[in-house]
Amino acid sequence: MPAAPIELSRVNLPTPAIVAERGAERLPRLALLLLCAAYVIPGIFGRDPWRNADLTAFGFMASIAHGDAPWWQPAIAGIPAEGGPLPYWLGALAIKALPFLDQPVAARLPYAFVLVGVLVAVWYACFHLARTEAAQPVAFAFGGEAQAVDYARALADGALLALMSTLGLLRLGHETTPDLLQLLAVATYLYGLAAAPSRPRSARAAVLLALPMLAASGAPAVACALGLLGALLNHRSAYDEAKGLRPWLLASLTLAVLAAWIFRGWAWRVAPALDVGSLLRLLAWFCWPAGPLALWTLWRWRRHGLRRHIAVPAIALLVPLAACIAMDGSDSALLLALPSMAILAAFTLPTLSRSIAAAVDWFCLFIFTSLALFGWLYYLSMHTGWPARPLANLNKLAEGFEPIFSLPALLIAVAATTAWLALVRWRTARHRHALWKSLALPAGGVALAWLLVMTLLLPPLDYARSLQPLVTRLKVRLPADARCMAAPGQSLPTLAALEWHGGWRVQGLGSLADTECPHAVISTGQSVPHGWQVIAQVRRPTDRSGSAGLVLLKRQ
Repeated sequence: MPAAPIELSRVNLPTPAIVAERGAERLPRLALLLLCAAYVIPGIFGRDPWRNADLTAFGFMASIAHGDAPWWQPAIAGIPAEGGPLPYWLGALAIKALPFLDQPVAARLPYAFVLVGVLVAVWYACFHLARTEAAQPVAFAFGGEAQAVDYARALADGALLALMSTLGLLRLGHETTPDLLQLLAVATYLYGLAAAPSRPRSARAAVLLALPMLAASGAPAVACALGLLGALLNHRSAYDEAKGLRPWLLASLTLAVLAAWIFRGWAWRVAPALDVGSLLRLLAWFCWPAGPLALWTLWRWRRHGLRRHIAVPAIALLVPLAACIAMDGSDSALLLALPSMAILAAFTLPTLSRSIAAAVDWFCLFIFTSLALFGWLYYLSMHTGWPARPLANLNKLAEGFEPIFSLPALLIAVAATTAWLALVRWRTARHRHALWKSLALPAGGVALAWLLVMTLLLPPLDYARSLQPLVTRLKVRLPADARCMAAPGQSLPTLAALEWHGGWRVQGLGSLADTECPHAVISTGQSVPHGWQVIAQVRRPTDRSGSAGLVLLKRQ
């Protein structure tokens, strides 16, 4: 006998969702837009590229924009980038198109729109999945159940709040790295699969764009796995429109393979061993709170595991999760699982008990209110000297830091804190019945914490996370006409900082014996090569051990 299709539309399985009409209240659009703005905009302005991935990606973008490396092969100090160049093209084009802006700001602007695209794609993906027949709530005997569109809109609002609540997106979603463009590709692919039965043209365009974008951004294996599973899912679907998506999925898969081959994106990144403890700790904090809610959804909707509203996000969850495990707990791979986690978390809202919802509310109220008080105490200590202990700790951790007062930042922080208090008052009212109410405090608390950090605590954080203070300590020990710096063996963030903050032509390949540069840097603890003499030893102001410092050399 032929295999049965995945969606058995003629068989009515009992659904765990029981939603009254008043429970499908949608989140006010002005409040939703303000929340998204508070989440996306902070961090774009007023800071340097931060060390590690953020600074490295900016270094590749600046190398293209300045003409120091070809568009086809971005490089820092002669070291080429791994993976596809598409994410670096995005930042380089913005730098060249917006010369009146500070270059790090110009590079961040398109990535802010990428983050907005992720939020929009997740909302619409959940909306279309929630409108399928199998996802509908129980019909009441005398009416009064939630209408399909209202129910889908309320769940989509919940998915958006769940995504913004995740700590993993907060950490990696505000950096100008290829990870964010990969996240947009996965969210677009999810939308394409979700919208196939009701919006076939939009779905075709989405899947045709998503997989090549994912491959050209450095994740070709994930793109291929998602494409194959998506084709299998639509092949066994009961929706004719979904079956019609198969040729477009295969075409997108072909383009993804071609893009990976052209950009030389294939690479073996599988770790030889897995640290289970580190992986579990990563999953615990990175996916909170969407991860536990998604697991509860898989349990409560277990009879519907082959239905489209569960199967589509499930395949987009399994592939990044498998990649994370294979890469020994890679947070970049786990980031790609967050859109599907958020969608699955939304489907648990109609089944969530009041006790669990109350526990989540009180936990978020305590944690985020405490963090807000902590931020305001440090801010008060920085600018008034009272209480004295936070300022003393700050001076000890960030040697040489001078507080900077900004009236706009203070006003924004006051407005954000006031909005948090209003949200807490709204949530504690007993007459709220909206499905998404349990995720209002987690999303609002994360947005509050991020906004306060990016206003009240941005100066000390930027001083600690930027490599500009380290490069400044190097520059004062060099002649003003120094133009060349040899730095073989240094990390990509260090090389990018030497090029961007120092303005030197940096040689990151070869050895000191082969360089023509009169000055060089080596890591602390390395032996000084023959023919070079030590000028100075510098370290970052926040490096207490001195192990991350540099030794400045001059050719004898």
